Amino acid sequence: MSEFKFPTETIELPSKGLLYPEGHPLSSGTIEMKYMTAKEEDILTNLNYIKQGVVIDKLLQSLIITKFDYNDLLIGDKNAIMVAARILGYGKYYSFMYNGEEITVDLSELLNTELDKSSVNKGVNAFNFTLPHSGTNITYKYLTNKDESDIDAEVKGLKRVNKNLSPDLSTRLKYQIIAVGGDEDKKTIRDFIDNYMIARDSSALRVHIKANQPDIKMSFIYEGENGEEEVAIPLLVQFFWPDARV
Repeated sequence: MSEFKFPTETIELPSKGLLYPEGHPLSSGTIEMKYMTAKEEDILTNLNYIKQGVVIDKLLQSLIITKFDYNDLLIGDKNAIMVAARILGYGKYYSFMYNGEEITVDLSELLNTELDKSSVNKGVNAFNFTLPHSGTNITYKYLTNKDESDIDAEVKGLKRVNKNLSPDLSTRLKYQIIAVGGDEDKKTIRDFIDNYMIARDSSALRVHIKANQPDIKMSFIYEGENGEEEVAIPLLVQFFWPDARV
């Protein structure tokens, strides 16, 4: 019986591997992925996965060759892997409607937001930031796949208790902030976020994290009536289901 070898590609991670512990498989800054096959298309059409909201995770886990705990994956690196999976599966061109126009972007030309190496203690996912209005020094981290899963579960639980709650932003901060004034106690951190962190500081921290997080820049330049503007690329169903007519 003939043996078939899957063609693979080495994908560079936006984090460059700098935030993974020494010896971790992703500390090299790259990941190996295989091309999509009929097996992965079966995953994309699995209704149970779609309903559970896990179809993209199942797809990426099937495509990644490098062996590591998927929960360790930084969200920015995961986003880059998702784009690479789309390119390997269906090509680099992605079309969608924006402002009444059909826009086509070349996904292979998207750039990464990379870490300022001078601010990195290699292998340590922890960064300092002084809240501009209160002057409080906090330490934050960039979220992993496990963090995102925990946040999603906590938010869903809170909404079941009170349907009028919208705890998404505060819950996310409770996972991103890992110390307040040097205090790493989780109860202290949650109390600070709920009762003492003013909205302007919360907004400033989110802007800072977004600007500095290692990630892939999912945006394009649109030339409209008011000149050029940077617009987020919408992740529509056609991203992984290009034949969809919705």
